[in-house]
Amino acid sequence: METIISLIPSMLDGLTVTLEIFMITLALSIPLGIVIALGRLSRNKALRTFIQSYILVMRGTPLLLQLIFIFFGLPLIGIVFDRFTTVIIAFTLNYAAYFGEIFRAGIQSIDKGQYEAAEVLGLSKSQAFKRIILPQMTKKVLPPVSNEVITLIKDSALVYVVGLDDMLRVAKIASNTSASLIPLLFVSVLYLLLTAILTNIFKRLENRFSYYE
Repeated sequence: METIISLIPSMLDGLTVTLEIFMITLALSIPLGIVIALGRLSRNKALRTFIQSYILVMRGTPLLLQLIFIFFGLPLIGIVFDRFTTVIIAFTLNYAAYFGEIFRAGIQSIDKGQYEAAEVLGLSKSQAFKRIILPQMTKKVLPPVSNEVITLIKDSALVYVVGLDDMLRVAKIASNTSASLIPLLFVSVLYLLLTAILTNIFKRLENRFSYYE
């Protein structure tokens, strides 16, 4: 018990870093994902090809390697970012690609009659998207988005590679210092708790959308 109590201050600091990464990544990657989805559906072949190539690279290579490349590789050509900025850039670009494909599938699942109805009502394309397509798409993509969001909270542990003091790195240092697995068990409980909270939030959201069917 004394070991756990002594870990709390450092674990709270690590938890703060983890939550900052999580929230900033979501705040940036979801809007970017919508832009990517629209670009993926664009009639402009050059833009569509660029977006497809971007998605292929982001989804086809491990996030860990992307972190390493940005933090250790870009300085070789004079582009330098601090640890936290590196993490936000890598996570945002990676998750935006996944969200983009989810949103694209959601948009394409909307019946074409919805677009025709919007046109009959005299709505512009942007108005139709905001008022008709986006709400329906949101309902359809909630399950896959929730999976990605839960994965994000666990992927945040990868930031150890650039030396950022998130929960897992703090726990590993404490575990090595005390020669005990208790710090790692403690942080696993924290990850499990965060996952349970997120699961419950998305379950409530899905139920709420189902209520309005």
